[in-house]
Amino acid sequence: MKYQFIYDLVEICSKKGVLHTVICPGSRSAPLTLAFANHPKIKSFIIPDERSAAFVALGISQSTSLPVALICTSGSAAYNFAPAVAEAFFQHIPLLVFTADRPPEMIDQLDGQTIRQKNLYGPHVKKYFELPVDENTTYDWFVNRTINEAVNLATSGAKGPVQINAPFREPFYPASQEPIVYNSNRVINLVPPALGLNDEQVAQLKKQWKTFKKILVVAGQSNYDSKVVSALQGMLKKIQIPIVAELLTNLHAVPDVIQHAELFLNASPEELKETLHPELLITFGKSVISKSVKLFLRKYPAVQHWHIQPDGNYADTFQNLTTVLQCTPEFFFERVPATEARDTFRNQKQNNYYQLWQAEEHRAIQAKLKFCGEVSGGEFNFVRNLMEVLPLRCNLHLANSMSVRYANLVTLTMKQKGIRVFSNRGTSGIDGCTSSAVGHCLANEVPNILITGDMAFFYDRNAFWNNYSIPNLRVAILNNHGGIIFKMIDGPAGRYEADEYFVTQQKLIAKSLASEFGMGYESTDNPRKWKNSIKHFFEFDRKAKILELESDQAKTTEEFNTLKNLMKKSYV
Repeated sequence: MKYQFIYDLVEICSKKGVLHTVICPGSRSAPLTLAFANHPKIKSFIIPDERSAAFVALGISQSTSLPVALICTSGSAAYNFAPAVAEAFFQHIPLLVFTADRPPEMIDQLDGQTIRQKNLYGPHVKKYFELPVDENTTYDWFVNRTINEAVNLATSGAKGPVQINAPFREPFYPASQEPIVYNSNRVINLVPPALGLNDEQVAQLKKQWKTFKKILVVAGQSNYDSKVVSALQGMLKKIQIPIVAELLTNLHAVPDVIQHAELFLNASPEELKETLHPELLITFGKSVISKSVKLFLRKYPAVQHWHIQPDGNYADTFQNLTTVLQCTPEFFFERVPATEARDTFRNQKQNNYYQLWQAEEHRAIQAKLKFCGEVSGGEFNFVRNLMEVLPLRCNLHLANSMSVRYANLVTLTMKQKGIRVFSNRGTSGIDGCTSSAVGHCLANEVPNILITGDMAFFYDRNAFWNNYSIPNLRVAILNNHGGIIFKMIDGPAGRYEADEYFVTQQKLIAKSLASEFGMGYESTDNPRKWKNSIKHFFEFDRKAKILELESDQAKTTEEFNTLKNLMKKSYV
């Protein structure tokens, strides 16, 4: 039983919550592949493309909130995991990245499929682990301790990926008659520290809170959390505080959140921004999409900026951080906000501040409605029509660049509280947007709807290169035949080189790809056909579907600028 220690390692993974593994084909990784593939409590998926496979694993982990094992052979295969590993690191998604390797004496000896795999992902994993190369029973305790530590680290605190490098010497395969037996082994449980603030700290924060008359909350990207939603709803019943919450915060179930800050802060005059700027800024969550929000809070800094983060490294996104609170958002919003009589001067000032933000939100909504009435077609209106009829219980996946920005401007309503929103905004790359959505499809049965651009879609076409049925996937493609965002942002838009070197014109459509992978397909370019096309798109009939909108770059750019200009005109 040469690889008994590997079988026992997999048993520990199972006991510590690993229910899925994503395996990339290879020979050097055979001991790991066979051990995971034969375990009765772990479901394995075979994905040939390593880059896609890693994002599929990310999507599975994101969907289940459990660690997922990811396996590849030695050499460049392991490097292809890197984009998803980085995304998992910044999104705090627990991946156990098993990289098979040559034995140490063969490194740098021009042996096939051999690179330097030690610390391959650098600072983008929480820790690097290496298994012993020799199958010696005296190492059993070490392997046991190593895998326990690896899983504990990946799933505790600020969760994230870990690399477990596994050097193997030939032979890699057990004899055909040799059984794979999983022995029960020691499991080391990690009891996390209690997170929160003591009574004295809460009292001190309440005291400081009462000194401010303009308090603003800004949320960053977060998975849906019913406790946070409930805490914010409870706070708003007692005190009126503007909450800036983009679509990726999953806070659309909270009443009267500010969802259009990007639109009105980009257009509003400086004197208005001066009145909008907070005295106390409270933030939680990860990244914020809006450049306008970031620039606004940097130019008009709060007197104090409190950031709520239970654990992990904290960022100074708005460049004015004064206090980091190591507690959960629900703890803070349930216990810290200090309420007082409605007729007090401070409370009236806070209410006025709240109403000012609400007025600008209303102004942005009116500008958006006016735009929708004046412009019937275009990518924005296509996304709006699509999002208005989403299944009330589904996962909405957004690719990067314009897809996530369109959806963020469209927003969701409180009636759509059953919709969960996901996007690879840890690194904001286009490389695995489709694969991440496929991972969700493999891990759950709810509808998964991906809105993506043509560049992101074709870049990640190997997301479908596998043998698994994903009838719960719907992909809406905004195909303007290039990276149109480079026509909309300052800098490249005015350069003569833009079309060739930035927009990168491409001529593909998805019809042949859909046929190749046995998916339903429909193309549309006419707003009059959208209603029926979208209706057919959301009929779930045993196979994945693609709905492709072909649009013109110049017209799309003009339409988007029309929306921004309508917002600016509202201030004239």
